[in-house]
Amino acid sequence: MAELLINHVEESTSDEDIRTFLLKYGFPPFDHIRRVPSAWERPAVLLTFNDCSAAALRALAPRIHQVFWKDRTISVLVMREPIP
Repeated sequence: MAELLINHVEESTSDEDIRTFLLKYGFPPFDHIRRVPSAWERPAVLLTFNDCSAAALRALAPRIHQVFWKDRTISVLVMREPIP
């Protein structure tokens, strides 16, 4: 399991829009999405991929990091895997 944080996502962006965007850039489908509100107009989404490793997400992340999407430049961060 791995998690990907995408920052600066327009709040009105649907889960399906996010899924379509990621699939376009070669990401596997995510299993869970959590909205992360922000007081400074930089809302984010935290995506969980049950069948994907953090290493695999790190390899894919440069494809969308700093991409201009929906009138915003998004940034991505692969969250550290918890220590068992």
